[in-house]
Amino acid sequence: MVILRLSSEFLLSSLYARVWIPDVEEVWKSAELTKDYKQGDTVLHLHLEDGTELEHKLDPKTKNLPHLRNPDILVGENDLTALSYLHEPAVLHNLKVRFIDSKLIYTYCGIVLVAINPYENLPIYGTDIINAYSGQNMGDMDPHIFAVAEEAYKQMARDERNQSIIVSGESGAGKTVSAKYAMRYFATVSGSASEANVEEKVLASNPIMESIGNAKTTRNDNSSRFGKYIEIGFDKKYHIIGANMRTYLLEKSRVVFQADEERNYHIFYQLCGSTHLPEFKDLKLGPADSFHYTKQGRNPVIDGVDDAKEMFTTRNAFSLLGINESYQIGIFQVLAAILHLGNVEVKDRDSDSSNIPPNNSHLTIFCDLMGVTYKDMSHWLCHKKLKTATETYIKPIPKLQAVNARDALSKHIYAKLFSWIVDHVNEALHSTVKQHSFIGVLDIYGFETFEINSFEQFCINYANEKLQQQFNMHVFKLEQEEYMKEQIPWTLIDFYDNQPCINLIEAKLGVLDLLDEECRMPKGSDDTWAQKLYNTHLKKCVLFEKPRMSNKAFIIQHFADKVEYQCEGFLEKNKDTVNEEQINVLKASKFDLLVELFQGEGKVTSPTGPPPGGRTRLSIKPDKARPSQSSKEHKMTVGLQFRNSLQLLMETLNATTPHYVRCIKPNDYKFPFTFDPKRAVQQLRACGVLETIRISAAGFPSRWTYQEFFSRYRVLMKQKDVLTDKKLTCKNVLEKLVQDPDKYQFGKTKIFFRAGQVAYLEKLRADKLRAACIRIQKTIRCWLARKKYLRMKSAAISIQRYVRGYQARCLAKFLRRTRAAIIIQKYQRMYVERKRYKRQQAAALAIQCILRAYMARQQYQALLREHKAIIIQKWVRGWLARQWYKRSLAAIVYLQCCVRRMRAKRELKKLKIEARSVEHFKKLNIGMENKIMQLQRKIDEQNKENRAMSERLSNLEISHTAESERLRGELNRLRGAEEEARNNANRITTLLEELARLRKELEATRTEKKTIEDWADTYRHEMEAMVSELKDQNNLLKNEKNDLNRMIQEQGQLMAEKMQKALEEETKQLENDLNEERSRYQNLLTEHLRLEERYEDLKEEVSLTVTVPKPGHRRTDSTHSSNESECTYNSEFAESEESSRGREDVTKAALDMSLFLKLQKRVTELEQEKQSLQNELDRKEEQFQRARARVRAHARGAELEYESLKRQELESENKKLKHDLNQMRQSLTGNAGAGMAAPGSPAYKVLLDQLNSSNEELEVRKEEVLILRSQLVSQKEAMQHKETMTEPITYAEDLKNLNDAGEVTQAYMGLKETNRLLESQLQSQKKTYDNEVEALRGELQSMKEENNRQQQLLAQNLQLPPEARIEASLQHEITRLTNENLDLMEQLEKQDKTVRKLKKQLKVFAKKIGELEVGGQVENVSPGQTVDEPIRPVNIPRKEKDFQGMLEYKREDELKLVKNLILELKPRGVAVNLIPGLPAYILFMCLRHADYLNDDQKVRTLLTSTINSIKKILKKKGDDFETVSFWLSNTCRFLHCLKQYSGEEAFMKHNTQKQNDHCLTNFDLAEYRQVLSDLAIQIYQQLIKCMENILQPMIVSGMLEHETIQGVSGVKPTGLRKRTSSIADEGTYTLDSILRQLNSFHSTMCQHGTDPELIKQVVKQQFYIIGAVTLNNLLLRKDMCSWSKGMQIRYNVSQLEEWLRDKNLMTCGAKETLEPLIQAAQLLQVKKKTDEDAEAICSMCNALTTAQIVKVLNLYTPVNEFEERVSITFIRTIQTRLRDRKESPQLLMDTKMIYPVTFPFNPSTVALETIQLPSSLNLSFLTRV
Repeated sequence: MVILRLSSEFLLSSLYARVWIPDVEEVWKSAELTKDYKQGDTVLHLHLEDGTELEHKLDPKTKNLPHLRNPDILVGENDLTALSYLHEPAVLHNLKVRFIDSKLIYTYCGIVLVAINPYENLPIYGTDIINAYSGQNMGDMDPHIFAVAEEAYKQMARDERNQSIIVSGESGAGKTVSAKYAMRYFATVSGSASEANVEEKVLASNPIMESIGNAKTTRNDNSSRFGKYIEIGFDKKYHIIGANMRTYLLEKSRVVFQADEERNYHIFYQLCGSTHLPEFKDLKLGPADSFHYTKQGRNPVIDGVDDAKEMFTTRNAFSLLGINESYQIGIFQVLAAILHLGNVEVKDRDSDSSNIPPNNSHLTIFCDLMGVTYKDMSHWLCHKKLKTATETYIKPIPKLQAVNARDALSKHIYAKLFSWIVDHVNEALHSTVKQHSFIGVLDIYGFETFEINSFEQFCINYANEKLQQQFNMHVFKLEQEEYMKEQIPWTLIDFYDNQPCINLIEAKLGVLDLLDEECRMPKGSDDTWAQKLYNTHLKKCVLFEKPRMSNKAFIIQHFADKVEYQCEGFLEKNKDTVNEEQINVLKASKFDLLVELFQGEGKVTSPTGPPPGGRTRLSIKPDKARPSQSSKEHKMTVGLQFRNSLQLLMETLNATTPHYVRCIKPNDYKFPFTFDPKRAVQQLRACGVLETIRISAAGFPSRWTYQEFFSRYRVLMKQKDVLTDKKLTCKNVLEKLVQDPDKYQFGKTKIFFRAGQVAYLEKLRADKLRAACIRIQKTIRCWLARKKYLRMKSAAISIQRYVRGYQARCLAKFLRRTRAAIIIQKYQRMYVERKRYKRQQAAALAIQCILRAYMARQQYQALLREHKAIIIQKWVRGWLARQWYKRSLAAIVYLQCCVRRMRAKRELKKLKIEARSVEHFKKLNIGMENKIMQLQRKIDEQNKENRAMSERLSNLEISHTAESERLRGELNRLRGAEEEARNNANRITTLLEELARLRKELEATRTEKKTIEDWADTYRHEMEAMVSELKDQNNLLKNEKNDLNRMIQEQGQLMAEKMQKALEEETKQLENDLNEERSRYQNLLTEHLRLEERYEDLKEEVSLTVTVPKPGHRRTDSTHSSNESECTYNSEFAESEESSRGREDVTKAALDMSLFLKLQKRVTELEQEKQSLQNELDRKEEQFQRARARVRAHARGAELEYESLKRQELESENKKLKHDLNQMRQSLTGNAGAGMAAPGSPAYKVLLDQLNSSNEELEVRKEEVLILRSQLVSQKEAMQHKETMTEPITYAEDLKNLNDAGEVTQAYMGLKETNRLLESQLQSQKKTYDNEVEALRGELQSMKEENNRQQQLLAQNLQLPPEARIEASLQHEITRLTNENLDLMEQLEKQDKTVRKLKKQLKVFAKKIGELEVGGQVENVSPGQTVDEPIRPVNIPRKEKDFQGMLEYKREDELKLVKNLILELKPRGVAVNLIPGLPAYILFMCLRHADYLNDDQKVRTLLTSTINSIKKILKKKGDDFETVSFWLSNTCRFLHCLKQYSGEEAFMKHNTQKQNDHCLTNFDLAEYRQVLSDLAIQIYQQLIKCMENILQPMIVSGMLEHETIQGVSGVKPTGLRKRTSSIADEGTYTLDSILRQLNSFHSTMCQHGTDPELIKQVVKQQFYIIGAVTLNNLLLRKDMCSWSKGMQIRYNVSQLEEWLRDKNLMTCGAKETLEPLIQAAQLLQVKKKTDEDAEAICSMCNALTTAQIVKVLNLYTPVNEFEERVSITFIRTIQTRLRDRKESPQLLMDTKMIYPVTFPFNPSTVALETIQLPSSLNLSFLTRV
C-alpha cells in the first residue's frame, strides 16, 4: 500500500488527474483534479463529470487518497488484470463499459471468467462459435464460456489430469445456462466414441433435471433449487463415454409452499398443461389453479414458455435416457398423487383432534394412484403412534399438525422420486468403457442473504465459504507458481483466510455440532439451541454476533457480508421427520414404482449419494427390535449429511484442476443490458473476484513479455539504447525510466510491474509522442517562415543590386560615399528586419498560446454544456414521449375511424366500379332487355284486358240505357196503370235494389280502370327513362371499352418487358437453384460415403473382435501403419471372393442387428434421395442449358468454323505428304530399274524398306509432336509442322538424286553420323537409367528407414503384446522388405537386358550399313543420278505396327494392374516424368480392349476394381495433398475419356476422325460415368479438407497477427490471459507462408494436369476459407479491431489479389469471396461519427450482415490515445438504418461450407495409339493392340 500511495501522490500532483470517489447511488463516481495535490493536504478540489465542483475530504486517520482512473486506452480490456490500476472502481467501470457499450457479457479476471447475465438471447453459442473456439489458446480469443471449456478440455488431454469447472452466482445470474453451454461444448467438440450418442444423453439430462429441480422465483424464471456436480467421463481418445451426477440440498419446501410471484417445480405445471393427452386422463388432473400446491404463488404462467411443449421435451429426454413409457407414466402418476394430496382438506373434530371426511375425492384419487387403502391413509394422516418402553399409543393430532404431516409426506415422496430419477439418469449415463479422465461441472448456488435467512441459506453460505477458501488457495498457488517459473523473488502475499468462519460452522461445538446435539435432545427447541450458541460463541468469536433486538437469531461474518439467521425452523429442517406409519402404508402399496422408491428406506444413507434433503429419519423395524448400527446411521441429520457431501466435493475439486466462472446478475428487474452498480458490486465482493484483484495487486499485477515491452515503448528509447539483445535493452531503458527498482522485476520471459507503473509508462509515452508532434510542427513552421524570409531577402538584394548599378553608372564620382551608404543601409535594414522578425515571432507565439488556451476552454465548456443538454433532453424527451403517447392514443382512435371510413368508401367505390364494369353491364343489359320484353308483353296483355273491359262497360252502358228506357216505359205504363203498379210494388223494390247494386259495380269498374291507366302511364315513363339511361350507359361502356383496349395494349408492352426481366430473373434463379441442388446432392453424397465408411469400419471392428489373428500377421489400421505388405494386399484381393461369404456370416453374427438395419435403411433412403436429386439436377441442368443455348449459339458457330478450318488445313497437309511420298516411291522405283541390271538389288531394297519404315515412324512422331507442341508452345506449332513436312521431302529429294559413287559416299558419311548420334543417345539413356537406379536405391533406403520407424511406433502403441507375436511381426516385415529388395534387383536386371538388347540392335544396324557401303562401291551409278544438295544425316527407326489405342491384359493380371497403376504409384515421379493423366489413359485403353472383346464381366470388374482402389488409396493417404490432387486429375480425365469416346454426338463433335473411330462399340457406361462423377466429387471434397487442414494454422497468424507493415500496430497490455504475440517469432506463419503454400497448391495441380476450370473452383474455395477464417477471428478478438489492423488486413488482401493476377485467376470468383473481409477492414478505417458516416458505412458494407457490422463497431478498440471509441449513439444509428435488411442473423461465416463443384467436359487431344508405356510403371504384362 505504501507503493500505491507513493504512485498516487506522484500522479495526483499533476493537474487534471482523474480519480474515483465513493458515491451513494453509483457506488463510484469519476472526478477530475482541478488543483494540484500537495502532501499534507486534507481536501481535494475535484470537478465531477456532471459539471459540479466538489471538495473531497480525506480521512484524517488513514489519509488514503482516492483511487486513480486508468487511461482510456486500457478501459474495456478483455482481462481485468491488464488494467494498470487494480481496484474495485476500475473493475466495476471496466465491466460496465464492456457490458453496456460493447454488449460483451464475458470478461476475464485472471483465472476467473466473469459472466454477466444479459437477459436476452445472444447469437454467440452456435456451432460455428464452438468450431471457432475449438483448438484455440485461451488468450487468443475474446472471453467466452467456450474458451474456459476448451482450456479445461485441452489441459485434460495435455496434462493427463482431471478438470473441474466451478460455476457460481446468485439465483438468476445464469449459472445453469453457463453450465449447460459448457456441457454442450464438450459434447460437440469431443463427440462420442461409439454410436450410442452419449453426448446427446448428457445434454438430454438437462431438461429432465430442470423440470424436476428448477422453478420460477422472483429473481429468475428458471432457478435451480438444488446444487449439482456433473462428471463427464472421457476415454483415452478423449471421447465422451458417460457422465455421473451428484446433487446437493434440494429445496423440498417449495413442493408445499411458494411465495408470491413464484411457482412450484416446472414438472407440475407441465403435467397440468398436458391434461388433454389421452394417457393422462387417468390422472384426473386439471389446470394449475385448481391445486393448492401450484396456485399459492398466484402466477402459474411464465411469459414465453409453453408448458405442454416443455412436457414433450421432457418426455423425449426420458425416452432418450432409456426410461421407458411405463416408468414415465409411473413418475407422472406419483407427481399427480402429490398434487391431489395437497388438496386433501383436514377438518377439526375438536381442539386436539382432526379428521378427514369420508369419500374425500382428492384423497380417493391419491389412494387409487398410489395403490393404497383409503382407510389406512385417512387414519394415519390424522393420527400418530407414540412408543414407550412397554406400550404403544395411537394419538389423534390437531388440524395444524395433520396439515404439516400431510405436507411432510408430500415433500418426502417428491424427494424420493427426485433421488430415483437422478439414480436412473446416472445409470443411463454410465458407461461400460473404462473411464480415463473426467471434467466436472459444478453448478451450485452462490452466496445468499435475504431479509429472513433460514437453514437453507445457512447451508448455502457454508458451502460458499468452503469454495471460497479453495478458490483463494488456488489463486495464491498460481501466483506463486508464476513467480517461481519466472524466477522472481517470492514475497508472502497476505490474503483473506476464511478458516475461522469455517471452524465456527463445522468444528467441534460449532454451529452444526450444537444443532445436531440439540436435535438429539428429547425436548430440544430452536430457543434452547440459540441460547447454547450465545453461551458458546458470543464474545468468544469475533465472527459471531447477536442481534440487539432478537433472542432467536444470530449473525455470522462471512467472507462476503454479515448475515443474520433466524433460528426458527432450524431443528425441524435439520431433523426432516416424517410419520413412520404413513411410510408403512406407502410400502404396502400395490404400485411397483412406489415400492421401488421406498425399498431402501432402512438402509444406510451414503453421504456420496443423491441429495440428502429428502431422506426420512425414521426406523421401520418392529417396536421390540433392538436398534442396529445402520438404524443409527440412518438418523444422520441433514446438516451432517450435507457436511459429508461437501467434504467429498472439496476432495474431488482439490484432486482436479479448477476453472472458475462467476455469474453476475446486472439488475433485479430482468431488464436486458441494464447495469445496476450496487447489485454488481455486492456480487463481485461475494464471488471472490475482488479478492483475486487484491491478491494480484499485492504483487506485480502487470506483466509484459520483453518483445511486447520493446514494441510498445520503443519511442522512449534512444538509438544508442537499442541493442541486439532485446532483453538487455529493456532492462537498460527501464532502469532509466523508473528509478525505484522495487516497482518492477525482470523474469525469464516477462517484466513484472507494480500497480500503476504501466499507467506511468503510458503517460511518458504519450508525452513523448506529444512532444514529437510539437517538434514536427515547430520545424515545419520554421521552415515555412525561413523560406518566406529568404524570398523577401532575395527580392531586397535584387532591388539593391539594380539601384546600386544605376547609381554607380550615374554617380561615379560619389562611388565611395555611395558604397559607404549602401553598407550602412544594408546593416541598418538587416537590424531592423531582424528586430521586426523577432517581435513578430514573439507576438505570434503569444497569440497562439492565448488562442489555443481559449479554444481549449471553449471546447471544455462546450462539452459541459453538451452533457447538461443531454440530461435536459433526457427529461424533456421523457415528457415528450408521454405526451406523444397520449396524442398517439387519440390519433389511433381517430385513425381507426378514418381507416374504417376509408375502407367503407373503398368498398362503395369497388361496388360502383363493379357496377360499371363491362361484364356487369352486359349481364345487366341482358336482364333489362328480358325484363323490358316481359313488361311490354304484360302491357299488351293489360291493354287487351282494358279493351275487353271497355267493351264490357260499353255493353253494360248500352244495356243499362236500354233497360232505363224500358223501365221508363214501364213506369209510364205503370203510372198509367196505377192498379197494376200497386200489384207489382214488391217487384219494383227488388228491381231498384238490383239497379243500385249494378251502379256500385259500374263505379268500382271505372275506378279500377282509372288505376290501371295511371299505372300504365307511370310504367311507360319509367321504361322510357330507363331505356335512355341504358343508352347513355351503353355509350359510356363503349368509351370505357376503347380506353381499356388502349390500356391493354400498353399493359401488353409493359408485360412483355416484365416477362423479359422475369425470364432473366428466372434464369438467375434457376442457376441458383441448380447450385443449391448440386450442393445438396454433394452433401448427401458425402453423408452417404461417410455412412459407407462407417459401415466398413464396423465390419472391420467386428471381424477383428471375432477373428483371432495369427502371430506375426496382425492387420493394423491405415492410420497406424502405411506399410502394408505386398503379400497381404495380394491375399486380400485374391482371397476376397472365396472368403467373403464366411467372413460375412461371422460379421452378421456379431453385428448389432438393430444398428445394421438402421444403417441399411438409412443407406436405402439416401440412395432414393440421391436418385431423386439426380433427376432433379438433370432437369435443372436441361432448363439451364436451354436458357443459355441461345447465348452460346454464336460462340459455338465460331468454334465450329475454327475447328473446320483446322481440319481442312490438316487434311491438306496429309494430302501433300502422301503426294510427296508417292513421288518419292515412283522416283526410287524408276531409278532402280534404269540403273541396275538386277531389279532386286539388295542395296535399294534395304534402303526402300528403311525409307517406308521411316515414313511410318515420321507419321507417328508427327502426330505426337503436334499434340505436345500444341500443349506447350502454340506459337511454334506452324514452324514445327513445316519442319516435319519438309523433312520427308528432303529425304526423298536426296534419295532421288543418288546417281554416283561420290553421293553414295556422302550418304554413307551421313549414316555414320547417324550411328554416332544413336551411340550418344544410347549413352545418355544409360546415364538416365543409372540415375533412376540410384534414385530407386535411395528411395528404397528411405522406405526401409520409414518402415523401421513405423514398426517401432506400432510396437510401442500395442499394449503389452506377447513376445512371440512381436518377433513374428518383425520377422514378417523383414521378409517383406527383402522381397521388395529382390523385386527391385530383378527390375534392374531387366533394364540391363534391355540395354544389351539395344546394343545388339545397334550392331545389326551397323552391319547393314556396312553391307550398304560395299554395295555402293560395287554397283554402277548412272550419271543422271547426281544431286545439287548434300545429303543430310538420316535417322531411320525400325518399323512399327499401326496400333489401335488399346491395351490387352489377362484376367488374372487385373489385380497386378490395379496394384502397380493405382495403389503403388507415386504421384510426384509420375507428374514430373510422364504426361498428365497417364494412368487414366492406360485404364481407358484397357477398358477399350474389354469393350472390343464384348466382355461385360471384364468391363465391370475393371471399373469396380479401379473405383475401389482409388477409394482405398484416398482412405490411406487422404491427408497427402499431392496424392489427392493427382487422383482428382486422373479421375476427371478418366471421366472425360468415358464421355469423349462414348459415341454420343454431343461429345463426338469435339473429336478427330481417328478419335471417333476409337469410340466404345458394345457397352453404354453412362451409369459408371455417374459413379465416377460421384467419386470425383468425393475426391474434390477430400482435397478441400486436406487443403483446409494445411491452411488453417497459417491463416490467423499470417492474415491477422503478423505485422506485414512493421511498426504500424501497437501492442497493449494483455493481462494474465496472454494472447498470441503479433510480432513474428521463429516458426510463426506470415503472409509469405500463405502465398508460398498457395503457389505449392497451384503448381502441384498444374503438374498433375488438373482442368483449368477445376483449378479455378479450388482457388475460389481456398480464398473463401482464408476470408471466412480471418473474418471469424476478427469478430471474436477485440484486440484485432483497430485502425492499424484494418490497414494490415487491406495490405494482406492486396497481396492475395496480386497473386491472383500473377496466376491469371482474377475471373474465377476468388476475389469476391474476400469481399466481407475487405469491407470489415474498411469499416475499421473509415470515420465513425456523423450520420453521413453511418450512411456511407451502410452503403459500403453490403457483404456484411448487420450483426457483423455492429459486432465490429462494438469491438473497435483504440490502440493509441489519438483514436476514439465508437459511440453507442452511432451504433444505434447503424442498427436503425440496417433494420430493413433481410439477412441471416448468424454472426460468423460458415468455414465448413464448400461450393458445389462441376466438371465441365474437357476433351483430350492426345491420340491413344501414340501413348507409350514407361518401364518404370512395371506394366510389361500389357500388350499394345
